[in-house]
Amino acid sequence: MKLLIAVAALWGAAAGALLPRAARRFSVQSYGPGAPALTTALVCAALAAATGTRPELGVWLLLGPVGVLLAVVGLRVKRLPDVLTLPLAGAVLVLLGVVALLPEHAGDWTKALYGALALGGFLLVLFLIDPGGMGFGDVKLALGLGAALGWYGWPTLMLGTLAAFLFGAVYGGALVALRRRGREAAPAFGPFLLGGAFLGLLIGAYAA
Repeated sequence: MKLLIAVAALWGAAAGALLPRAARRFSVQSYGPGAPALTTALVCAALAAATGTRPELGVWLLLGPVGVLLAVVGLRVKRLPDVLTLPLAGAVLVLLGVVALLPEHAGDWTKALYGALALGGFLLVLFLIDPGGMGFGDVKLALGLGAALGWYGWPTLMLGTLAAFLFGAVYGGALVALRRRGREAAPAFGPFLLGGAFLGLLIGAYAA
């Protein structure tokens, strides 16, 4: 297990070192090489520790760097590019479909599909109710994240979703406390959605 975690961390560090160049494509300039490499290494190591040797780990390790990149772009420029969110949704379902054919996997592809539709649909309703409070990029991101969370079942999906809104509420409360509340201070919901999905995925993988 220690070797697996170390390999995952090295993969994350290598992938994270390439993120600054990708981030500049989306107008994220002040993004040094050290932080993304370390962050992605920690994300991948945590996913490996929670998932173990089950085949879906390969999917999580491929998606981890993309999630870090999306979180940075969402925080810095307050938008989520379609070139990342839409392929992410398709990639998660396709890759998990392959994993579902392998032995010793711990999830269910049908639940992953339903998870994508459920979380995407839920955020779509929120977007239609208040387009100013929820971006359509967040809705597209929810498809991929809903599939990943749904792979481990409805409790994991609900946990990841609740965690995302909790993170957003805590951040909003901090802005109010600092008297910086305003549209210019609020990032896209995507980074909180990614954080909640990461937490839910860790717990879901560990419990599976």
